[in-house]
Amino acid sequence: MKRRETFAMAVRAVKSNRLRSWLTITIIALGITSLVGILTAVDAIRSSIIDTYSRMGTAAIIINSRYSYPSDMKRHRNPLYLSKVQAERFKEYYDVDATVSMYAVILSNARAESGAKRTNPTVTVVGCDDNMLATDNLSLAEGRNFKDADIRSGKSFCIIGSGVSSALYGDGPASGKPVFIKGRRYTVVGVAEKVGNMAGGSMDDRILVPYTNALADLCESAPDFTIKILPDAAVPEEFAASEARKNFRAARRLSPWDEDDFNIVRMEAEIRSQNESIYSITVMAMVIGLITLTGAAVGLMNIMLVSVKERTREIGTLKALGASSSGIRQQFLLESVLIGETGGIIGIVAGIVAGNITAAIMDAGFTIPWHWMAAAFVLCLAVGILSGYLPAKRAAALDPIECLRYE
Repeated sequence: MKRRETFAMAVRAVKSNRLRSWLTITIIALGITSLVGILTAVDAIRSSIIDTYSRMGTAAIIINSRYSYPSDMKRHRNPLYLSKVQAERFKEYYDVDATVSMYAVILSNARAESGAKRTNPTVTVVGCDDNMLATDNLSLAEGRNFKDADIRSGKSFCIIGSGVSSALYGDGPASGKPVFIKGRRYTVVGVAEKVGNMAGGSMDDRILVPYTNALADLCESAPDFTIKILPDAAVPEEFAASEARKNFRAARRLSPWDEDDFNIVRMEAEIRSQNESIYSITVMAMVIGLITLTGAAVGLMNIMLVSVKERTREIGTLKALGASSSGIRQQFLLESVLIGETGGIIGIVAGIVAGNITAAIMDAGFTIPWHWMAAAFVLCLAVGILSGYLPAKRAAALDPIECLRYE
């Protein structure tokens, strides 16, 4: 038989057994959907995390408060939150070559207004110093950064994200224009470049104000400050982290026998931890997908064996008309591969859609995992060949005379 005829017969055979074929295709599609869907979401989340950390700086060190103190901690010398005085004291003590910023979330889910226009109540107002743009690797689309004098004097200035600027001023310039937060008037001195969705929140929906002003005009309770350190390239990270811990212990007035009552997060270690978690999820997704595909492969093999049994007379007729054993083998292998690849294609498309919907819910970007698509395609090809080989071999080995006698 010619290859075109072999392919056409394989397609007809699959169509003639629609119910069994589609049941197997569905099982394969579910396995590939779970595999590709989870891996697509994982890739999107990984890309978002890497983008976030690359913006924050992989060598960055963050000092923040604990959510609670351990029950076995001997004594609590300080409140949980990190105060303005402690953050300022740390900046004064820390003499390592580095850029140090201090900031605190002052308002969450706030609304900003300018004239008749107002934002959605999703704006975060952050009180910060003049180093926050540098330590967060943020650029300005227009205007300027805060000056040290703005911070010291508590000026009613602000730097807004691109989302806030678009909501209040459209495509026009925002610098020098007024914006109202909780009825307080601020003057826009800068607009940050658009950064898009990021793990931990985006600058696009934030407003930065001098922390001295925020404490005086916007705070209703003592804010919890965070300190971020971006060591110079020549400074070893271990040394920078060790000095940060030592100096912040001094800023918190801890004695030598007191335990640390704050957290120090190193971005490099955090990235390693995130990668380990993502690797574990990837392995679990692969195990789930492979288990489903193993079941589908067994089902496909059974279908093909039953098909050989049911089509014994057809095989005998083909052989009597001159079909070779290799042609019969190719036909049954093609049937198996067609079922496997049809399920694979459906599963790949469904997996990409499901994975990106999941990623969007988690504020991660859209991605197409080409390497996982190729792997899924090859995997389905392998399932089709392995499942169809034994039935194809059995069909090719049948004696045409015995086949014609078969009832």
